[in-house]
Amino acid sequence: MIEVDNLHKKFGKNQVLSQLDLRIEAGGIFAVLGPNGSGKTTLIKSILGMVVPNKGSISVLGKSIRNNWKYRQEIDYLPQIANFPGNLKVKELIRMIKDLRQKASNEHELIRLFMLEPFLDKKLGTLSGGTKQKVNIVLTFMFDSPLIILDEPTTGLDPASLIKLKELLLKEKNNGKTILITTHIMQFVEEMADGIVYLLEGKIYFKGTIKELMAKTEQNDFEHAIAAISTYTTDA
Repeated sequence: MIEVDNLHKKFGKNQVLSQLDLRIEAGGIFAVLGPNGSGKTTLIKSILGMVVPNKGSISVLGKSIRNNWKYRQEIDYLPQIANFPGNLKVKELIRMIKDLRQKASNEHELIRLFMLEPFLDKKLGTLSGGTKQKVNIVLTFMFDSPLIILDEPTTGLDPASLIKLKELLLKEKNNGKTILITTHIMQFVEEMADGIVYLLEGKIYFKGTIKELMAKTEQNDFEHAIAAISTYTTDA
């Protein structure tokens, strides 16, 4: 599904990614973890074509992304911060994204799931952060794409909406989708992730299951295993 080979990225003198190799197989939920500044966002944006690496290659769905924008049609992406035009109504934004993507969509089902009907005629600038995140989720999941990338998807969600998001993720996973998530919420990762990738200083320190991580770090719980991982190295 995703192949990253010998990826390097510098911003000025700051080496953000270094000799990074990664394979993500099709199907399942994978969490990309690491402290702030570890390179998570740069890796995700490189896969999306939003950042151009200094060296290395990336393939998605078996094809190189270099000089190939069409692969993005097979990705649904939820950004961490949804900077929506404040003067647009929710229904206008949904219609605009549908017109841009030109793909079949199931927004009505998602609108009902997250109870957004009362907000469809409201301007985005008047919405709370949690409601904006629900709109963000609808825009992400309303298309049927094999790869879904979510950057901090739980931000601002109330407990009931978080449960609905988890159910939606499991449904998509059971439909054979590949889901890549970045998050700082370890309980969410522990509940949802089939595998984790841990980045530190632009390199992969661990790739595997939560059970494998706990065994490697000799810890009895996931949070302590994550805290201990920086003292361990592994080939990705």
